[in-house]
Amino acid sequence: MAEKVLMKGNEAIAEAAILAGCRHYFGYPITPQTEIAAYMAKKMPKIGGCFLQAESEVAAINMVYGVASTGKRVMTSSSSPGISLKAEGLSYMAGSDLPALVVNVQRGGPGLGGIQPSQSDYFQATKGGGHGDFKMIVLAPSSVQEMADLTIKGFDLAEKYRMTSMILADGTIGQMMEPVELSEVKVNDYDKSWAVTGTKLERKKNIINSLSLVPDELEKLNFERYDRYKTIEENEAMYEEYMMDDADICVVAFGIAARVAKNAIVKAREEGIKVGLIRPITLWPFPKAPFQKAADKVKAFISVELSMGQMIEDIRLATDCKKNVHLCNRVGGMIPSPEQVLESIISVDKEGK
Repeated sequence: MAEKVLMKGNEAIAEAAILAGCRHYFGYPITPQTEIAAYMAKKMPKIGGCFLQAESEVAAINMVYGVASTGKRVMTSSSSPGISLKAEGLSYMAGSDLPALVVNVQRGGPGLGGIQPSQSDYFQATKGGGHGDFKMIVLAPSSVQEMADLTIKGFDLAEKYRMTSMILADGTIGQMMEPVELSEVKVNDYDKSWAVTGTKLERKKNIINSLSLVPDELEKLNFERYDRYKTIEENEAMYEEYMMDDADICVVAFGIAARVAKNAIVKAREEGIKVGLIRPITLWPFPKAPFQKAADKVKAFISVELSMGQMIEDIRLATDCKKNVHLCNRVGGMIPSPEQVLESIISVDKEGK
């Protein structure tokens, strides 16, 4: 068993990426994720890797595009407004079917907003991330250990399905320190015959390109991509259930909000209220199965978020709108307290729907 090390969430992401075989990192400093870039700047030169602080977020994502086209593991990280600047590059990568890992340690917005934690990039991440019809695999850690574990998982899923994976963390998880276990990683060997590695005149040349000027060919590419997305939805959805066996009320939360919600659920149980939690770990694909099951037995859902209620739409879609979905939230860098979540649970319990 590997020894546990006390690390910040951001540092755990960086070290896990290195263990997963990432040797190329391109980024630009922005709070609250700057520790990722700082860690990579220190470690990459020592292991023969490449760290480059790009002149902008736009430049960084296009550097990722270039390395991804060679089949190498590559990563970038930023925070909310920086991810917006990367959006065009993310769409180009989707159009070229390139694997990479992107980390968004969210801060409050819109605009430059503040530097405190948020979950208000949910729509941006889960509904594409840029222009055109595409998806990204979106992983939402709720602990420093998961920051590491899901980073490794993200690289693996990106290569398995030739698409971008995103770690969607909030600033709290990025900045908090917890013991984390880091061990050697077995890197899966996926087919990369598509990569631009030089032909040595031994094979037909590969071309990485997101431009397709023939409409029926572009249509075919989009349909093929969505067939792949359907496979991901069927096989890769991840979630955690907590005290859901006899629950009358279901709280839904991810990231730091899920940890707050668990404390509130324990308190509610002490007061005789049967309440449980479903924590989506993949925000896309959204884990529909546990919600469909819960919708047949609970009287209501409560979405606990650091946003204005962006996840509510996915909860309603996953449950076919069978039950009401209430919102318990704080925004602008504020975090709901266990007492606030408990008040919401008591209110919904009294209302009965």
